[in-house]
Amino acid sequence: MIDHLSFSVGSFEKSKAFYLAALAPLGYAMVMEFPDPARPGGPPVKVAGMGAGQKPDLWFAEGPTGAKLHIAIAAKDRAAVDAFHRAAIAAGGKDNGAPGLRPQYHPGYYGAFVLDPDGNNLEAVCHTPE
Repeated sequence: MIDHLSFSVGSFEKSKAFYLAALAPLGYAMVMEFPDPARPGGPPVKVAGMGAGQKPDLWFAEGPTGAKLHIAIAAKDRAAVDAFHRAAIAAGGKDNGAPGLRPQYHPGYYGAFVLDPDGNNLEAVCHTPE
């Protein structure tokens, strides 16, 4: 089981706005936000933790971006996948796969993909058959 993911973003405020809008349909919200004074090799930076409950499981901080990530977040139903895709595009994301079935993964796999402001591949997926 994945406990949490963390990654660097090029612009904290731009990414914060994107993730708040894109993940709202999936029940995600800001759980924690604070400056990280212990960041090695530089001045304090803002750190954000988001989650679909009280526990943040998706963390990001402003810093050098490098390897691109694929982050898949479970959606409660297909309508939430569709809403995620619309919200992410409206928030400035780039389409990387419209909502739909992906039978190559398994028969009930319904997902949508967008690229965030730094080119990371963000996915919402529902595994429940309609």
